[in-house]
Amino acid sequence: MIRVHGIPNCDTVKRARTWLNGQDRPHEFIDFKKSPPEEALLRRWSEALGSVDVLVNRRGTTWRQLDDAQRAGADAAEGALALLQLKPSLIKRPVVEWPDGRVTAGFDPAAWQERLG
Repeated sequence: MIRVHGIPNCDTVKRARTWLNGQDRPHEFIDFKKSPPEEALLRRWSEALGSVDVLVNRRGTTWRQLDDAQRAGADAAEGALALLQLKPSLIKRPVVEWPDGRVTAGFDPAAWQERLG
């Protein structure tokens, strides 16, 4: 089962879920607001993605609302993980756990199509 993690009102998450539905790909949606990812899950994702930096959405409103000290703390892996756990809306969306165990962050229809065949 494809597991899609995100925020339901996020436009990118909406597009990703609509795309999956259009491909007749059932998926489970996990809402960050109702079920924030625990530290172990964030660590697993960051390891699968090669870096915690891939998970940090530095382009969104939540990032812009952080103070300078919080932003500086996100430069180190441990600081970034702590900040993502505290503010899940900072996580780049959607985070997808694919049936083969791989993890992706963000929505790329071409890459998803290739992944799904």
